[in-house]
Amino acid sequence: MPYKYSDSLYSTAISLARLISNLAEEEFEHTGLTPSYAILLMVVSDNPGIQPGLLSKEMNLTPSTITRLIEKLEYKGLLERRVSGKYTSVYPTKMNNQLEFKIRTAWARLQKRYSILLGEELNKEMSNLTYKVINKLKK
Repeated sequence: MPYKYSDSLYSTAISLARLISNLAEEEFEHTGLTPSYAILLMVVSDNPGIQPGLLSKEMNLTPSTITRLIEKLEYKGLLERRVSGKYTSVYPTKMNNQLEFKIRTAWARLQKRYSILLGEELNKEMSNLTYKVINKLKK
């Protein structure tokens, strides 16, 4: 039976976010990283030299949150920042490269788990629809 506020986008989105976050945390637990840290590392590995502002847009996080994540990962030796003039670029380190297989494996397991739980078609449909909603709300 639907609960009283199940027709609210806010209420259902928060419930969905909690559920998928729990699944993600379970899958990334063995990496020693939270899903946010792991995803940031994947984005940097895919785009060595990316600027924090682009990371912020890519991950839909505020610049201050991105800075905080980068600082913690830099402290752990997984990322390094290089400054050239007024631009800062972020690069993966050798330590990150050693951890990357575990991170990519956790990511693949998470995607597989969503497909098993939701069915592959609904998983893709939900991802696409959610992406469209995010982009509309950002305007």
